[in-house]
Amino acid sequence: MTTPASVTVTATACEPATIELAAITVDCADPGPTADFYQAAANGELVRREDDSAWVRMAGTLWIFRRVVDYRRPSWPSSTVPLQIHMEFYVDDIDAAEARLTALGATTAEYQSNREGGLLVMLDPAGHPFCICTRA
Repeated sequence: MTTPASVTVTATACEPATIELAAITVDCADPGPTADFYQAAANGELVRREDDSAWVRMAGTLWIFRRVVDYRRPSWPSSTVPLQIHMEFYVDDIDAAEARLTALGATTAEYQSNREGGLLVMLDPAGHPFCICTRA
């Protein structure tokens, strides 16, 4: 079977979507604290909580935080242990957001590539890096 070197796919505004995002799943060792962090940080809605998962709706999107046996925290900025997921969030005041997120359980990453430019890397309670940045 031959695979073409490049494929061009076009869609028009009249065509219905083939897929619709149902949820984003995030691996972690303990879903409760990770879900609680995002629920509080994004003023989300806790939809469901079980022993092995917690579901939070944030900005219309369902996020499922699920327990993974032998979970290893990402090793950012190296990729020894992959990120697993990376999120970026807008904030109005980067310093105020950093303080609030820290109070909720996040930590500021040691390595920062562009804080002066308005981008701050933080780690959620499960160790996933995420960025907060000011709106342009």
